[in-house]
Amino acid sequence: MSILIDETTRVIVQGFTGDKASFHAKEMIAYGTNVVGGVTPGKGGHRHLERPVFDTVKDAVRETGATASLVFVPPPYCADAIMEAADAGLKLVCVITDGIPAQDMMRVKRYLLRYPKETRTMVVGPNCAGIISAGRAMLGIMPGHIYRRGNIGIVSRSGTLGYEAAAQLNALGLGVTTSVGIGGDPINGSSFLDHLKLFEQDPETEAVMMIGEIGGPQEAEAAKWVSEHMTKPVVGYVAGLTAPKGRRMGHAGAIISAAGDSAAEKAEIMKSYGLSVAPSASELGSTAASVLEDNVARRVA
Repeated sequence: MSILIDETTRVIVQGFTGDKASFHAKEMIAYGTNVVGGVTPGKGGHRHLERPVFDTVKDAVRETGATASLVFVPPPYCADAIMEAADAGLKLVCVITDGIPAQDMMRVKRYLLRYPKETRTMVVGPNCAGIISAGRAMLGIMPGHIYRRGNIGIVSRSGTLGYEAAAQLNALGLGVTTSVGIGGDPINGSSFLDHLKLFEQDPETEAVMMIGEIGGPQEAEAAKWVSEHMTKPVVGYVAGLTAPKGRRMGHAGAIISAAGDSAAEKAEIMKSYGLSVAPSASELGSTAASVLEDNVARRVA
């Protein structure tokens, strides 16, 4: 199994005919993703990459039965694109776009609350690498060839550290069920906690890797939930151990603003809640391998 997407998920691309969207849609199709069409206002009725183009998301959903979308819409229009996708009834919207104003994302989050929780659209991102269920489907911009199919889930604020974790696991002969990049913005659509809950319910996932960054309370909140509710081992890592106090890094959300925001503080919080914390980015794979071995040994005993 996997979480969020698999080879049967019917996907559309918003901003389909743009250069970046076209490039990554080709990669997704080649990987085996079921891309059924796309949306570019004003180009409805045309075909692109041998798939239909629609003027609106509602048209695309009605004609293709799509349940998920990948958003490559420029920042000034991206909030409207996400809300349009929610109104069209999509279950999942993955937003690659970087530079969306925080106030726009606040508006999106308020807008989504009009829908009942059980039918509410799951938003992944923005400013993220996307989602990949290894060997099944890819909804994003990651290099698909480094993801071996396996039994470890990854959820990361950093896209490149998500790639690094997958590559290290691959080198050790281990693989991934699903890897989710939640994005590095201070206000994102879904959190570590949202995806940890899905991994906990996934029978194929035996362990989870949670890769955080300096700034914000998400990692601490997720670690507390893990200690109280998660039956599967979780490997933690926090990027930014050497960042000076108050330093803003590459992601908009990676700025230390309060006690508990630094990498060292977050790592200690994770350890206090029983997570196994990788000592460095180069030891993500080896730490996960060790945790899996210990888990198997406990089950045997």
